Amino acid sequence: MKKITIQKIQEFKYSQDTFATLTAYDFNTGQILDDAGIPLILVGDSASMTVYGYDTTVPISMSEMLLVVKSVCRGVSNALVVADMPFLSYQPSIEETIKNAGLLIKEGGAGAVKLEGGVHIQKNIKALVDSGIPVLGHIGLMPQSVNQTSGYKIQGKTDESADKIIEDARAVEKSGAFGVVLECIPEDLATKITNILSIPTIGIGSGTTCDGQIQVFHDVLGLTKNKAPKHAHIYDNLYSKILNIVKQYKTDIENN
Repeated sequence: MKKITIQKIQEFKYSQDTFATLTAYDFNTGQILDDAGIPLILVGDSASMTVYGYDTTVPISMSEMLLVVKSVCRGVSNALVVADMPFLSYQPSIEETIKNAGLLIKEGGAGAVKLEGGVHIQKNIKALVDSGIPVLGHIGLMPQSVNQTSGYKIQGKTDESADKIIEDARAVEKSGAFGVVLECIPEDLATKITNILSIPTIGIGSGTTCDGQIQVFHDVLGLTKNKAPKHAHIYDNLYSKILNIVKQYKTDIENN
């Protein structure tokens, strides 16, 4: 498998097949996803919950994200690794945006970064692209803004909010992002945005018509104790299986 480039990801826009992406948070997972041929691996700030045990994505720091990004990148040879920029790593200023994105690329080893937001972070995206840092956008439900939106709710259900998301999508594209994640918006809105944009859309909880689909690795495998989101594609319940193995190990040692 050849090294996946930004150009290759953009070519998926015109492919008849939807492309699959997943999150990863450690070396072994990075290897597995790379060996499986996943073209884009997102080191999500969802590591805040899956790795560090926080309740939301808000608390995770740059130093915590950087450790996870480094780990995943060591396990990946072919896929494009995109690193999430955590909350307040880019909102304060353009200078902070470039500095922190640069750390994820230069020290972390990522091939691109992801930012949440549309119109209000146009300048940040453009500054990164102008600095030679590829950017994946993220609009719709934005987990870093969970305190402002009062929880995890489907976005774009009214005409006004749908128009705002379309405006955000256009702004992300205009700023130079190579693609955009559409999280938890109605499928008809996701379809409309996918048709409007010339860059690929990657959906999560937004129906099946986006150019790509992304899921959280732990949700797909059923690795978490907590209930997964409604939009999660759950293929197994490894939490219970691993728990039973550990219990069996404990029993074997105690009865030896």
